[in-house]
Parts: sequence; C-alpha cells; structure tokens
Amino acid sequence: MKDPSELCFGGRRKMNHPDDKHELLEKALRRVGLDPAYSRRDFLRLSGVTVVGISALGSLGAKRGKKEPLIILDKAEGIVVADPTKCVGCRRCELACTEFNDGKAAPSASRIKVSRNLNFGPKGSAGGQRGQGNWGGGLVMQDLCKQCPHPVPCANACPNDAIVVKPPTNARVVDAEKCIGCKMCQRACPWEMMSFDSETNKATKCFLCDGKPKCVEACPAEALGYVAWRDLTGEVPPRIIPTVTTAPEKARACSSCHKR
Repeated sequence: MKDPSELCFGGRRKMNHPDDKHELLEKALRRVGLDPAYSRRDFLRLSGVTVVGISALGSLGAKRGKKEPLIILDKAEGIVVADPTKCVGCRRCELACTEFNDGKAAPSASRIKVSRNLNFGPKGSAGGQRGQGNWGGGLVMQDLCKQCPHPVPCANACPNDAIVVKPPTNARVVDAEKCIGCKMCQRACPWEMMSFDSETNKATKCFLCDGKPKCVEACPAEALGYVAWRDLTGEVPPRIIPTVTTAPEKARACSSCHKR
C-alpha cells in the first residue's frame, strides 16, 4: 500500500500512474460514503480521467445525505509569472484583466495586483507591503495568483465549495453561482490574491483566461509571461497570516492524506 501522502501533488512525487489516482480516489470516495466501484465510473466520466476534485461528485453525495469534502488535486497547466525589473508600473495589465473578465475598467478588482506595490517599498510608510516602489528600491512587484497545489487555501476556506478546478487550464476559479460573497477566501489567501467585486458581491480570482492571459498580452514591457505551472508557494513570502480556519470535515479529509 502506497503512502497516501505521496499521492497528493504537494507530496514527494506526482500522480502520474493511473493506479495512483484510482487508489486515492477510492479512499476519498469511501470517506464520503460513496461506493468506489459505482462512483469511479461516474467520476471518470465527469472529470476526464483526472482527479480534479471530489466535489465533482456533489450530486451523488447529496443523494446519500452526505456533505463531501472538497479535494483539489490536479495541478494547473500553466501560471503567470512576472519580471519586476521590466515592470514600468503602467497598470495596463490590471485594466486588461477587468475589461476581459468583467466587461468594465476596474483595476482595483484586477486579479493581478500592481497598484498596491507601486508607491510603497521597504522604506515607505506602509512597512507591511512587499513592494519596492518609488519609496523603496525602485522595483514594482507584480503580485500574481500562485494557482496553489493541494491543499488550496482559498478553496478550503470557502464554506460553499465555490472555488473549483476549471478546464482546460485546471485553474482554481470562483464559481459565481455558488459564491455567497462572504470574503472568507480573501482572509485565507496568504498572498491576498482574491479579488472582490462590490457590484456583484462576488469573489473573483485568476483563472488564466483559459490559457491566454490578457495581462500578459497587454504588457508593453514584456514583464509578464505565461509558462508551464510550477509550485511558487514556497518562493514568495506571504503578505498576511490567514485568519480563517478550515472546516472540520475538510481538515479531516486533508489530514488523512498528509499523515507522515
């Protein structure tokens, strides 16, 4: 029997072999009270033979009167990265993001964050900021969604399981129909990368524009790039200490995977 902690992407090796995925899938299905033999067929049909979240089986779990834990295991296919030495602080990326995703010019709701690092650096009046803008070392730090591997902080914090995996990029994205505007995801993200639209009362986040990020296309300085996904969560210092706790049922689901 393989160590389950090795089967999660955040563990020591990736789930490249189908047997590995099936083993973890069956364990998760039993935890939520579903029959592995029956549910695996439905799961593979729904998720394209990849483990994209046990929450995809919500309708099956609901029939049995159980609330299944949200488990997001597949890594994203890509990620937006930035080169601060090239950024000129024009904020066209923020504008392009909201014009494409929201149909309006609202840089403050952008999924890429530049303005908050524009003027405040280590020597500025806002010592908690991570940027190095006009009052710091001169660099403008573009803050971007990390498309976190399992466990996903914003998804774990959401009481309505509104943050899910979205093909074809497998980006972690807010399902607006499920979002209730509680802002728990904002308090859970260590990098403060969740945005909130006050007009719709919905949270939003980067979903990689289905593989063609508009922020990357709009940057005149070529300071942004879209590359194959890699885990950056250990390389970028957090901006805040999360102030939310994971629901007990989700915590139990994760702890069963991450036992050492």
